[in-house]
Amino acid sequence: MTLKQREQAFVQLGLFINRHFSNQWLPKEERFHNDLIKLTDIAYSYNGWFRTESVAQSLKGLAFMLEEQSVNEFSKNITEPQTPKTVAVIMAGNIPAVGFHDMLCVLLSGHPILIKVSSDDPALIPFLAGMLIYYQPDFATKINFSEGKLINFDAVIATGSDNTAKHLEYYFGKYPNIIRKNRSSIAILNGSETKEELTRLGKDIFEYYGLGCRNVSKIYVPEGYQFDSLFEAVYDFKYVLDNKKYNNNYEYNRAIYLLDLIPFLDNNFLMIKESSDLHAPTSVLFYETYTNQEQFVEKITPLSQNLQCIVSNFEVKGLKTIPLGCTQNPSIYDFADNVNTLDFLKAL
Repeated sequence: MTLKQREQAFVQLGLFINRHFSNQWLPKEERFHNDLIKLTDIAYSYNGWFRTESVAQSLKGLAFMLEEQSVNEFSKNITEPQTPKTVAVIMAGNIPAVGFHDMLCVLLSGHPILIKVSSDDPALIPFLAGMLIYYQPDFATKINFSEGKLINFDAVIATGSDNTAKHLEYYFGKYPNIIRKNRSSIAILNGSETKEELTRLGKDIFEYYGLGCRNVSKIYVPEGYQFDSLFEAVYDFKYVLDNKKYNNNYEYNRAIYLLDLIPFLDNNFLMIKESSDLHAPTSVLFYETYTNQEQFVEKITPLSQNLQCIVSNFEVKGLKTIPLGCTQNPSIYDFADNVNTLDFLKAL
């Protein structure tokens, strides 16, 4: 199977997803579309965070990533391996199909993959893998799944929390590996943001209920910043309370803050609390103030290893930022933890 054939399978998968959500189904693929609808319901039964809208958003994001020009350009960074190595990929389950990019990198690179899906997302990745095999049958010998202990592999890519990373490093440290830990994203505001810009920031905060590493969990604001405009701009995201799991988190964290007499701001679905910590609980947005640009650059620079995205609508010297509202639209070049997976695979 050539690199071009592998590329085309992924491109065709992206086109299938686009057809699915635009109701332009091909008759020969109708059964796959029906299966995907059923799997969307199954995904929610396994994981109460995976509402239909979240699954659709994630899959549409994959289709954007798999546009032909993007895949072709991305593949120019690939050198065919002389001796393919089996790469075990241990996937997370916080976002629907969140491990797909790792699968893309491994298979495009010409290596076989051994996938261990998360118990929180057991259905979507196998379906997407099945579609790849449908478009390129030679993938059938390159894609395997493990339900028990991982055996017969040469390298590991694993995603987990800071706590699980310690166990992963213990078990897989002797293999070539990428072991990812907790990451968060932050936003830097200067008080001049329009309502529309702050609404876009709401997308960065609330999409996927704030569970992803690309979700903004902390903001940096000028001293004396008034949060009324931010609360007003994100009001339409109050739908998050319709999710029982989010609502439970909100009620729990609010009760804790009230009982402990911890000051916070509240708009009945989001709490904003001052904190030097980076990772905020679900339903909470941390903030920290600054007096000048040099000060927040000094604060943020040591945190670089814990950050996935830095969001701002103004240029910040020394920091790579993206515009408000763009964290959940990663390109094919946006590697988790900013570690180039293709380079890792090339070195095996």
